[in-house]
Amino acid sequence: MHRKILLWGLILALLSVVLGAFGAHALKNLVPAEKVAIFETGVRYQFMHALALVALSLYAGQNSDALGNHKGIGWASNFYLVGVLLFSGSLYLLTFQPFCSFDYSKIIGPITPLGGLCFILGWASWARVAWLHKVDK
Repeated sequence: MHRKILLWGLILALLSVVLGAFGAHALKNLVPAEKVAIFETGVRYQFMHALALVALSLYAGQNSDALGNHKGIGWASNFYLVGVLLFSGSLYLLTFQPFCSFDYSKIIGPITPLGGLCFILGWASWARVAWLHKVDK
């Protein structure tokens, strides 16, 4: 399980660097500045939570004897992944909305806070694991 978490973190980090470069160079010529700012927020949160996944996998690996196969680690990683999909994904879609004839912003907009809630739940899940298993050495 820890390997999967690590791989997801690394893949999301790689994609956030690629998307960040795209946003810094090509996107500025395609959409208004406020849309670029929305896109950059999505990239920033994606990268933050990619690093969180990497750290979570390292934490779980170092404390595997104390944690065993603790479901809280899985919950935290799943919340981070769903959070990236909903939060960052919705911001990416909102950035490119001007290229679509159908205004889907009313549908996508409310999804963003659900992604933020997933991030919060991910951090809370990890904190719960740390609290319950008292892994101080």
